[in-house]
Amino acid sequence: MKILIFLPVLLTLLLSGCSVGKYQYSSEAMKHVDLNFTGIPTVLGIGMMGSSIPITPEYSLTAAHVAKYSVQRVKAYHPYCDVAIIYHKNDIKDLPKFRSSEIGDPIKMYGYSFISAMPVESSGVNLTRTGIRNGWNKRPCVAMASNAGVVKGMSGGAVFNNDDTIGGVIVGYTSKVRNHANGQSVLKNVSLYIPYANFQQWLVANTL
Repeated sequence: MKILIFLPVLLTLLLSGCSVGKYQYSSEAMKHVDLNFTGIPTVLGIGMMGSSIPITPEYSLTAAHVAKYSVQRVKAYHPYCDVAIIYHKNDIKDLPKFRSSEIGDPIKMYGYSFISAMPVESSGVNLTRTGIRNGWNKRPCVAMASNAGVVKGMSGGAVFNNDDTIGGVIVGYTSKVRNHANGQSVLKNVSLYIPYANFQQWLVANTL
Protein backbone atom coordinates (compact mmCIF):
# COMPACT_ATOMS: atom_id res chain seq x y z
CA MET A 1 0.00 0.00 0.00
CA LYS A 2 1.47 3.30 -1.07
CA ILE A 3 1.56 5.95 1.66
CA LEU A 4 1.70 9.60 0.70
CA ILE A 5 3.53 11.95 3.07
CA PHE A 6 2.28 15.53 2.81
CA LEU A 7 4.65 18.33 3.73
CA PRO A 8 3.20 21.47 5.33
CA VAL A 9 2.84 24.60 3.28
CA LEU A 10 2.08 28.11 4.43
CA LEU A 11 -1.08 29.27 2.72
CA THR A 12 -1.36 32.82 1.45
CA LEU A 13 -4.93 33.67 2.34
CA LEU A 14 -7.55 35.96 0.86
CA LEU A 15 -6.84 38.84 3.19
CA SER A 16 -3.18 39.10 2.27
CA GLY A 17 -1.41 38.86 -1.05
CA CYS A 18 -2.48 39.48 -4.63
CA SER A 19 -2.73 36.75 -7.26
CA VAL A 20 -1.11 33.87 -9.13
CA GLY A 21 -1.74 32.60 -12.64
CA LYS A 22 -4.20 33.86 -15.22
CA TYR A 23 -7.84 34.72 -14.68
CA GLN A 24 -10.45 36.67 -16.63
CA TYR A 25 -13.84 38.32 -16.34
CA SER A 26 -16.64 35.76 -16.53
CA SER A 27 -20.41 36.16 -16.66
CA GLU A 28 -20.54 32.39 -16.09
CA ALA A 29 -19.06 32.91 -12.63
CA MET A 30 -22.21 34.79 -11.56
CA LYS A 31 -24.19 31.59 -12.08
CA HIS A 32 -22.01 29.64 -9.65
CA VAL A 33 -20.82 32.00 -6.90
CA ASP A 34 -21.84 35.07 -4.90
CA LEU A 35 -19.88 38.10 -3.79
CA ASN A 36 -19.50 38.30 -0.01
CA PHE A 37 -18.57 41.38 1.98
CA THR A 38 -16.78 41.01 5.29
CA GLY A 39 -16.89 43.31 8.26
CA ILE A 40 -13.24 44.38 7.98
CA PRO A 41 -13.05 48.07 6.97
CA THR A 42 -10.47 49.35 4.51
CA VAL A 43 -9.03 52.81 3.99
CA LEU A 44 -11.82 53.41 1.47
CA GLY A 45 -14.44 52.70 4.10
CA ILE A 46 -15.76 49.52 2.53
CA GLY A 47 -15.42 45.91 3.57
CA MET A 48 -13.10 43.30 2.20
CA MET A 49 -14.52 40.78 -0.24
CA GLY A 50 -14.75 37.03 -0.53
CA SER A 51 -16.81 34.54 -2.48
CA SER A 52 -19.39 31.91 -1.57
CA ILE A 53 -21.15 29.00 -3.26
CA PRO A 54 -24.97 28.66 -3.08
CA ILE A 55 -25.77 25.06 -2.18
CA THR A 56 -29.36 25.19 -0.84
CA PRO A 57 -32.08 27.88 -0.57
CA GLU A 58 -30.82 28.60 2.98
CA TYR A 59 -27.08 27.89 2.95
CA SER A 60 -23.91 28.74 1.09
CA LEU A 61 -20.46 27.21 1.28
CA THR A 62 -17.34 29.34 1.66
CA ALA A 63 -13.84 29.41 3.12
CA ALA A 64 -13.71 29.57 6.91
CA HIS A 65 -11.40 32.59 6.82
CA VAL A 66 -14.05 34.41 4.77
CA ALA A 67 -16.93 33.26 6.97
CA LYS A 68 -15.12 34.44 10.11
CA TYR A 69 -15.56 38.07 9.08
CA SER A 70 -18.60 37.74 6.83
CA VAL A 71 -21.73 39.78 7.42
CA GLN A 72 -23.68 36.50 7.15
CA ARG A 73 -24.10 34.26 10.18
CA VAL A 74 -22.04 31.08 10.30
CA LYS A 75 -23.88 27.79 10.64
CA ALA A 76 -20.85 25.52 10.94
CA TYR A 77 -17.07 25.52 10.66
CA HIS A 78 -15.27 22.43 9.42
CA PRO A 79 -13.28 20.92 12.32
CA TYR A 80 -9.91 20.96 10.55
CA CYS A 81 -10.22 22.45 7.03
CA ASP A 82 -10.70 26.04 5.86
CA VAL A 83 -14.37 25.52 4.96
CA ALA A 84 -17.60 26.84 6.49
CA ILE A 85 -21.33 26.94 5.89
CA ILE A 86 -23.07 30.31 6.17
CA TYR A 87 -26.74 31.27 6.28
CA HIS A 88 -27.62 32.83 2.93
CA LYS A 89 -30.92 33.18 1.07
CA ASN A 90 -30.38 31.74 -2.39
CA ASP A 91 -32.64 31.64 -5.42
CA ILE A 92 -31.73 28.08 -6.25
CA LYS A 93 -33.99 25.49 -7.85
CA ASP A 94 -31.66 22.58 -8.57
CA LEU A 95 -29.23 21.63 -5.83
CA PRO A 96 -25.62 21.40 -7.06
CA LYS A 97 -23.87 18.06 -7.31
CA PHE A 98 -20.43 17.41 -5.84
CA ARG A 99 -17.59 15.13 -6.93
CA SER A 100 -13.93 14.93 -6.01
CA SER A 101 -11.52 14.85 -8.94
CA GLU A 102 -8.10 13.30 -9.40
CA ILE A 103 -4.61 14.59 -10.15
CA GLY A 104 -4.40 15.54 -13.83
CA ASP A 105 -8.12 16.29 -14.15
CA PRO A 106 -9.16 19.64 -15.67
CA ILE A 107 -10.94 22.16 -13.45
CA LYS A 108 -12.38 25.66 -13.52
CA MET A 109 -12.36 28.13 -10.65
CA TYR A 110 -15.05 30.78 -10.13
CA GLY A 111 -15.04 33.70 -7.73
CA TYR A 112 -14.97 37.48 -7.38
CA SER A 113 -11.93 39.68 -7.71
CA PHE A 114 -11.28 42.09 -4.83
CA ILE A 115 -9.41 44.31 -7.27
CA SER A 116 -12.38 44.87 -9.58
CA ALA A 117 -15.35 43.40 -7.61
CA MET A 118 -16.16 41.58 -10.84
CA PRO A 119 -16.85 37.86 -11.36
CA VAL A 120 -13.83 35.99 -12.70
CA GLU A 121 -12.84 32.50 -13.75
CA SER A 122 -9.69 30.54 -14.44
CA SER A 123 -8.86 27.16 -15.92
CA GLY A 124 -6.21 24.58 -15.11
CA VAL A 125 -5.53 21.05 -13.96
CA ASN A 126 -5.02 19.38 -10.60
CA LEU A 127 -1.28 19.04 -9.92
CA THR A 128 -0.79 17.40 -6.52
CA ARG A 129 -2.24 16.92 -3.06
CA THR A 130 -0.54 18.63 -0.15
CA GLY A 131 -1.01 19.26 3.54
CA ILE A 132 -1.71 22.77 4.83
CA ARG A 133 -0.77 23.72 8.38
CA ASN A 134 -1.90 27.14 9.57
CA GLY A 135 -4.60 28.72 11.71
CA TRP A 136 -7.35 27.50 9.40
CA ASN A 137 -6.10 24.07 8.37
CA LYS A 138 -4.93 21.29 10.65
CA ARG A 139 -4.18 17.61 10.34
CA PRO A 140 -5.55 15.63 8.59
CA CYS A 141 -6.72 18.30 6.10
CA VAL A 142 -5.34 17.82 2.59
CA ALA A 143 -5.55 20.45 -0.15
CA MET A 144 -5.31 20.12 -3.90
CA ALA A 145 -2.82 22.33 -5.74
CA SER A 146 -3.61 23.42 -9.29
CA ASN A 147 -2.27 25.75 -11.97
CA ALA A 148 -5.59 27.58 -12.31
CA GLY A 149 -5.23 31.28 -11.56
CA VAL A 150 -6.41 32.87 -8.31
CA VAL A 151 -6.80 36.51 -7.32
CA LYS A 152 -7.57 37.93 -3.88
CA GLY A 153 -11.32 37.76 -3.35
CA MET A 154 -11.78 34.33 -4.92
CA SER A 155 -11.34 32.55 -1.58
CA GLY A 156 -14.57 30.74 -0.78
CA GLY A 157 -15.35 30.40 -4.47
CA ALA A 158 -16.10 27.24 -6.39
CA VAL A 159 -13.93 24.68 -8.12
CA PHE A 160 -15.87 22.92 -10.88
CA ASN A 161 -15.09 19.68 -12.63
CA ASN A 162 -15.65 19.29 -16.37
CA ASP A 163 -18.99 17.53 -15.76
CA ASP A 164 -20.40 20.63 -13.98
CA THR A 165 -20.03 19.12 -10.52
CA ILE A 166 -18.43 21.04 -7.65
CA GLY A 167 -15.02 19.64 -6.79
CA GLY A 168 -14.02 21.89 -3.90
CA VAL A 169 -13.68 25.29 -2.25
CA ILE A 170 -10.93 27.78 -3.13
CA VAL A 171 -8.81 28.74 -0.10
CA GLY A 172 -5.85 30.64 -1.56
CA TYR A 173 -2.45 30.02 -3.08
CA THR A 174 1.19 29.47 -2.21
CA SER A 175 4.52 30.40 -3.77
CA LYS A 176 5.79 26.82 -3.79
CA VAL A 177 4.81 23.30 -2.83
CA ARG A 178 6.30 19.84 -3.17
CA ASN A 179 4.87 17.87 -6.09
CA HIS A 180 4.16 14.53 -4.42
CA ALA A 181 2.59 13.27 -7.65
CA ASN A 182 5.86 13.61 -9.56
CA GLY A 183 8.95 12.69 -7.61
CA GLN A 184 8.95 15.48 -5.02
CA SER A 185 9.82 18.27 -7.48
CA VAL A 186 8.84 21.82 -6.53
CA LEU A 187 5.77 23.51 -7.99
CA LYS A 188 5.74 27.31 -7.89
CA ASN A 189 2.85 29.77 -7.62
CA VAL A 190 -0.06 27.36 -7.39
CA SER A 191 -3.65 27.82 -6.31
CA LEU A 192 -5.03 25.74 -3.47
CA TYR A 193 -8.48 24.37 -2.78
CA ILE A 194 -10.08 21.95 -0.33
CA PRO A 195 -11.39 18.91 -2.25
CA TYR A 196 -14.92 17.68 -1.69
CA ALA A 197 -13.66 14.39 -0.23
CA ASN A 198 -12.33 16.34 2.78
CA PHE A 199 -15.71 17.79 3.76
CA GLN A 200 -18.30 15.46 2.24
CA GLN A 201 -19.58 13.86 5.44
CA TRP A 202 -19.44 17.14 7.37
CA LEU A 203 -21.43 18.92 4.64
CA VAL A 204 -24.17 16.29 4.61
CA ALA A 205 -24.40 16.30 8.42
CA ASN A 206 -24.78 20.09 8.57
CA THR A 207 -27.22 20.65 5.72
CA LEU A 208 -29.82 17.93 6.37
